[in-house]
Amino acid sequence: MTEQTEENIFLFVPNIIGYARVILALISFYFMTTNYVIASLCYVVSALLDVVDGHAARYFNQGTKFGAMLDQLTDRCGTMGLVAVLAHLYPNAMFPLLLSMCIDVACHWIYLHSSILQGKQSHKFIDMSENSIMNVYYTNRIVLFFMCFGNEAFFASLYLYYFTPGPLVLGFPLLKIILYSSAPVMLAKTFISLLHCIVAAKNLAIIDINERKKLLKKTE
Repeated sequence: MTEQTEENIFLFVPNIIGYARVILALISFYFMTTNYVIASLCYVVSALLDVVDGHAARYFNQGTKFGAMLDQLTDRCGTMGLVAVLAHLYPNAMFPLLLSMCIDVACHWIYLHSSILQGKQSHKFIDMSENSIMNVYYTNRIVLFFMCFGNEAFFASLYLYYFTPGPLVLGFPLLKIILYSSAPVMLAKTFISLLHCIVAAKNLAIIDINERKKLLKKTE
């Protein structure tokens, strides 16, 4: 019997796409204050590859925990880098921009961490997907894509508007139209992130209570 060769997770197709996303994001960060064309192009391509790597993972049956974490970190760091630059370009709006960045990173981290700790006992914890509205957010890929796209469109258009208003559409600058129309989506996604944080905190408290009960039983 021939010994089966061990798979190299790091060379899976979706993970290679993930590395490309990281490189493009770094190039975008480098040019963000000096060349908005290169920065925007690299940032947009990196964001679009986020859709491609998911399809690649399903097509090649190469979905991995490493790939999921790489994808999550690239998303968060990409948005964080852009918002950090926006805080530099718009100093008067620094506080809400920094607040937005902290909410995005903190809420995603605590929700992911609490989900991992729950393991297969998730039925004992608070599950937002049981809510009819949130269920659509979790199960409908179109809705999820629209929310993520709208959120990115807001920050990207705010960045581009600093350098150019863009072409006029019915007498209004295109980037300003995108900025105002995507603002409600950004606010809605921020609200959902805060809900994630609250639910995750409550689930962590449940985990703490269960662990303390086990500890007290051992000491009795």
